[in-house]
Amino acid sequence: MKKLLNNPGDYADQTLDGLCLAHPEFYARGGESGRVIHRPGGPIAGKVGVVSGGGSGHLPVFTGYCGDGLLDACAIGNVFAGPSVADCIEAMKRANGGAGVLRLYGNYGGDRMNFDMAGEMLELEGLESATVLVADDVASAPPEEAGKRRGVAGMVYAFKIAGARAATGAALAEVAATAQKAADACRSIGVALTPCTVPEAGRPTFEIAEDEIEMCMGIHGEPGIWRGKMKSADEVAGEMLDRLLADRPLARGDRASVMVNSLGATPHEELYIIYRHLARRLSELGVTIVMPLVGRYATSMEMTGASITLCQLDTELESLLQAPARCAFWRVG
Repeated sequence: MKKLLNNPGDYADQTLDGLCLAHPEFYARGGESGRVIHRPGGPIAGKVGVVSGGGSGHLPVFTGYCGDGLLDACAIGNVFAGPSVADCIEAMKRANGGAGVLRLYGNYGGDRMNFDMAGEMLELEGLESATVLVADDVASAPPEEAGKRRGVAGMVYAFKIAGARAATGAALAEVAATAQKAADACRSIGVALTPCTVPEAGRPTFEIAEDEIEMCMGIHGEPGIWRGKMKSADEVAGEMLDRLLADRPLARGDRASVMVNSLGATPHEELYIIYRHLARRLSELGVTIVMPLVGRYATSMEMTGASITLCQLDTELESLLQAPARCAFWRVG
């Protein structure tokens, strides 16, 4: 294992230390474990709090999206491991401005269990909450079993849109409905070229030959649909787009945001090569791209590969996507 770290067991905590020291205007640590990141100014009175959580190793997801017009707090676990119940509780408390809290996170069993327990415990204390799960990975289950799909980079759109809706002063039920609408509008797919190494494990999450790629692999190394010889960027991007459009077709006159996301090690140059192909294809279909996102938005440590997310927009979602927001990794407006 060749990584710039100290003790592998300190990886997540020292990452959070550095994150907060580098960007104190956006992030502060809380809770007995220090595994809760929240906005340093505390909750905004009368505003619905938006909370997420999950494993380390995916920056900017999850903690990086705490900020104005985004998340209010986030509970974080070890690399690729969900947060504890205690930290989920603490994150919800840190986000509570008296108008309730939305729990918004990816569709993974451990995260669901711990956030559900946290919500039930706090509701006994009078804190109202609601849950929206993001399940945008089209490769992880067929359309008829969409509730089993994993949450991947589509979470970024859900964070942004839910945060913007909460900033308007909307009630908890309204924020939750808008977040669900955003989650439902997203479809994502990924491709992996190399594995990553979890520091605590000290070995790659999977093995793949130098001349191979794996289509639709998950962000934790979950198996994809096929593994084969490397293809050109246009061929890979074309297949990914075809699979997304087969799951959620876009027609002439539709508007959508497109994210081309590095899974960690893929450089911007290659992401723009992929985006070039997507922009041309969608233009031929008569689809207008709104606010494209190209860069590192939801990673998997140092994995080489990319994901593509389509977020179909209506007037409401487009307006909220373009509303002002600020964190260390993303600024809008």
